[in-house]
Amino acid sequence: MQPKIVTLKEKKLVGIHSEMLVHQHEKILKLWRSFMPRKQEVKNSLNHELIALQDYISFGDFSKPYNIWAAVEVLDFLNVPIEMERFIIPEGTYAVFLHKGMNASLTYNKIMSEWLPNSGYIIDNRPHFQIMGDKYLNGSPDSEEDFYIPIKSI
Repeated sequence: MQPKIVTLKEKKLVGIHSEMLVHQHEKILKLWRSFMPRKQEVKNSLNHELIALQDYISFGDFSKPYNIWAAVEVLDFLNVPIEMERFIIPEGTYAVFLHKGMNASLTYNKIMSEWLPNSGYIIDNRPHFQIMGDKYLNGSPDSEEDFYIPIKSI
């Protein structure tokens, strides 16, 4: 499991969000069911990719709620659709992992328990996100997406 280490400039997103606890997976599906019929309302998106984002108040303390987002990257914040919101992913360094299939928890657990302890990095206090592009096939074992994990050197 070898990621690409990349430094990203800030990303501007428009989408919707919800607060959840770690065991409330049904909220993720509900969020995407609300966003997908409306994504075409965002007129200035940079591409056709979808972004799923987790904004942790205190990463590692999973007893606390955190915000999840369904969003697209945009050029600017002009003309944000009604009942959608803005979010900025700050610039920073990320470990980018290719995830295949639909068991995101398995991949995420491997990242945290196998790769991270031996990497020379720690989790940075920035959002975690996934980019779902052309190879994302919802519900398919052949689906691919990129996991972006915020990191900083130890």
